Amino acid sequence: VNATDEQVEKMRAAVYKFFLNKGVDPVNGLTRENWVESNRVFAEAERERERRGEESLIAMLSNAYYDVLDDDGDGTVSVDELKTMMKAFDVPQEAAYTFFEKADTDKSGALERPELVHLFRKFWMEPYDPQWDGVYAYKY
Repeated sequence: VNATDEQVEKMRAAVYKFFLNKGVDPVNGLTRENWVESNRVFAEAERERERRGEESLIAMLSNAYYDVLDDDGDGTVSVDELKTMMKAFDVPQEAAYTFFEKADTDKSGALERPELVHLFRKFWMEPYDPQWDGVYAYKY
């Protein structure tokens, strides 16, 4: 990955802020019993941020990932660049193809920033749908 130290640090900070706002304690984590309620509260807070015209935490997280993924700096993410994310999460790189096919909603052959934000939002805000298992690497 050709990401700068600044981009990597921004991504780490976004991950930390995101999960802190989801109720995950940096030391103790989040109990399984509290996970559902934490997600409900987080989703309502996200909707409120959107109503106020503020950047959502999902968009913040997605944008931080996007900046790291856009390895060549052309403003889009290719399948090869997406494979980097799969490797980082220890998911087989072939998962990138399934993810890319669903995420590239305009079928341009490259992921634009709003497409990744949309996919992250779908993952964190919408009810589970098994048709997306390959996209979210559940089947790998």
